Order: sequence, then C-alpha cells, then structure tokens
Amino acid sequence: MDFDFPLRKIIHVDMDAFYASVEQHDQPELKGKPIAVGGSSKRGVVSAASYEARKFGVRSAMSGVLAKKKCPELIFVKPRYQRYKEISLQIRKVFFEYTDLVEPLSLDEAYLDVTANKKGNPSATLIAKEIREKILKTTGLTASAGISINKFIAKVASDYNKPNGQKTVNPEEVIAFLEALDIRKFYGVGKVTAEKMYQLGIFTGNDLKQKSLEYLTTEFGKSGKYYYNVVRGIHLSEVKPERTPKSVGAERTFSKNLSSEIFMLERLQNIAEELDKRLSKSNIAGKTITLKIKYSDFTLQTRSKTLTYFIANKDLILETAKELLYQAPIDGSVRLLGISLANLNTNKKKEVEEESIAVQLKFDF
Repeated sequence: MDFDFPLRKIIHVDMDAFYASVEQHDQPELKGKPIAVGGSSKRGVVSAASYEARKFGVRSAMSGVLAKKKCPELIFVKPRYQRYKEISLQIRKVFFEYTDLVEPLSLDEAYLDVTANKKGNPSATLIAKEIREKILKTTGLTASAGISINKFIAKVASDYNKPNGQKTVNPEEVIAFLEALDIRKFYGVGKVTAEKMYQLGIFTGNDLKQKSLEYLTTEFGKSGKYYYNVVRGIHLSEVKPERTPKSVGAERTFSKNLSSEIFMLERLQNIAEELDKRLSKSNIAGKTITLKIKYSDFTLQTRSKTLTYFIANKDLILETAKELLYQAPIDGSVRLLGISLANLNTNKKKEVEEESIAVQLKFDF
C-alpha cells in the first residue's frame, strides 16, 4: 500500500521490568524470585514487579497488601530512584551513539528516529538489535524494541516479544498488522474505552476501521479522529528530542488518612511550596490549576479551574487549590492530595514545521 505521507524509521525501546530488573541485577540473590519495588505496608503501592511476580497477577500501582495476597512469596524492595536515573543516563548515552532524535518517555523507554542515523545503517531492525546488545553489555539489563514507520506502531510492536525481544512491522505489513490487532493493544485505548468499544462491537483494528470518522467522533469525541487515523497507519507525530511539558505537579500520599479539610489545607500548603520550587526551576507558569484527591478506597477525583492569566506563585496556587477543595464536600477519608498546573506558557512557543522527508515505500527495515 502507498502512504501519502513521509515514512520514517522509528524505534521504540522499552526496558524489561526496569526497576525490578535493576534490583535483581544489583542483588543477585533476588534473581529468579518474585519481587516488587515499593511498599509492603498497609498503605504501600507497587512501583514495579518482576516477571516472576507478574505471573501471579502482581502489577504496578497495585496496593502492597493485594500484591502479597496474590503472591505470598513476594519480596518487597525499597525503590532507589537515584540508581534508576543513573542507569537510565547510561542507556540514553547508547541511544545518542545512533541518533540525536531521541524522545524519552520515562527513565525506561524512549522513541528514536533513525531514518538518517549516525552509523549510516539503512536497517532500523539491525540498529535496534545493536542498541539492545549494547544496553545489555553496558548495564547487564535486557530491553525490548518495536520498529516501524511511526511512533504508534513502534510502541505497540515493542510489547510483542517481551522480554528481551523485538518486532519489526514493515511498511507493506502495517495495514494487516493493525487490522488484526486486538483493540486493547491500541496505545491510547484504556480499560474504560475498551469496554465501550466492545459494547459497540469493536474488538479488533478491522472492526474499528469499519466505523466512519463521524461515528467515532460522535462516540469518542476528539479521540475519535485519533482512532480513525491510527488504524489506517496515520500517526504524524515526530520524535521530539526536547519534550515540552504539558503540566507540572506535586503530590503527597499520607501515612494516615485525612478526613478534615483543616488538616488538608496544611498539606496543600506544603504541596504548593514544592510546586512553586519546580516552576521556578524551569521558569514555567500556567493558567489551569487542578486539585487531585485520592480517597482511601483508591477512587480518584480531580477539580480544575482555568484563570485568565498565568500564575507560578505559591500563594496564588494555594488560594485556587483551597477554592477547589471547598468546591464540593469531601466524599470520605483522603490518602493523597496533589496540585498540578497546566495550560503552560511553554505552549505559546511557535512550532517549527520541519521539511518533509521524501521516502520511498521500499523501505529497508
């Protein structure tokens, strides 16, 4: 099939169970055992789980208590974020040997555009293999990769042969790959959306493709156009080396649940001060303040307000956060509070349109 947009060679590299793998590497006695990075206490949450733990259904963001029920032999390990960051920098150094077009998504994953690369290697598949081998040699950790014509397909493909594997979706395979894809594997389709799609008779990419743009926008709003395009292999987002943050926030999980707004106000003051520091450091201001409230039963509530002017000052942030706190009654005891600032002044910067790269369909992947 001919595509009427420039094709790129995109690699999505994703480390395998990164935090847990680092701990197993640094503490050999943990190798082959089910481990969870995070807290085992009543209020602890799993940050990451080893593949041995995942077999029992242990997942990130799960409470430590539930994780232990699912896997009685589970070993909890305290997170060492400085160590993870140190290794992440080593991994990125490997990426930059091949291209400067590296867009980190987190400490353990990134997109790379290797359409034109420093090694002059026309095969993105071979580059991905080399990168994974170098990461293993440098850090002792395994990585998986997805390779295709755009970021969306590369990200989906990187999950296919995990752990320690890779998958290439060549241009001529893209449409068939997307049509056969389970709708739950579409990046951007969460549990709630997947359930709604099931109710609408959409189970695969092919089912999704049968729906018109008008139908999808009616059912899913702005996301409808995204779903309509990606199932046709259209995802024009470029690899952006310097990702502009969409929001900046700070939050706190409490050792004891809070049920009084008075105690919450004290905590909000500390959170606003922390947010103020982060904004000052990056010279960022924003217009939309969001208050995040997580209750003891893990239900999440957000309340937002958009101002007519940019703010970055802790007093103004706190004033708005207080207003949002009293906007409606607190529906139970609270385990976490957070404040974030969006609609940032960074979004005012003009985006420079890059020249299209003319690439033939006969892409050497």
